[in-house]
Amino acid sequence: MKTQTGRGGDITIYGIRNCDTMKKARAWLDGHGVAYGFHDYKKSGIDKGRLEGWARVVGWEVLLNRAGTTFRKLPEADKGGLDEAKAISLMLGQPSMIKRPVLDIGGTILVGFKPESYEAAFDD
Repeated sequence: MKTQTGRGGDITIYGIRNCDTMKKARAWLDGHGVAYGFHDYKKSGIDKGRLEGWARVVGWEVLLNRAGTTFRKLPEADKGGLDEAKAISLMLGQPSMIKRPVLDIGGTILVGFKPESYEAAFDD
C-alpha cells in the first residue's frame, strides 16, 4: 500500500487521544504508511459547520454515539425527541458523544473503525 495524503486533499482523524478505538485506527494508519493530522476533541473541540457537514454526508444518526457513557448518562428529556438539530447541539456541547473516529479523507468521511473500510478507502 502506498503512502497517501488522501483523495483530493489531506487526511484528518478526529477523536479523543486515549480512546481505544482511536488507538486502533491510528495504529492502522501508521502501519500502512498513511500520513494524517489528528484533531483532538478534548483539546480543540469541534465546530458546528463541520458537524453539520458530516451529518449531511453520513447522517446524524451515524455520528451520534448512543452506546457511550456520555449519552447514556444524559437525562431522559435530552435523549428524547432527537432530531438532527438536537443531536448536533448535544455533540457540540459534549464532543465525546461523537462516534469515534471520524476519518476525513479529502472529503470522504468514514465513521468508526473497521479495518476493511480503511483498506477499501486506501486501496489504489
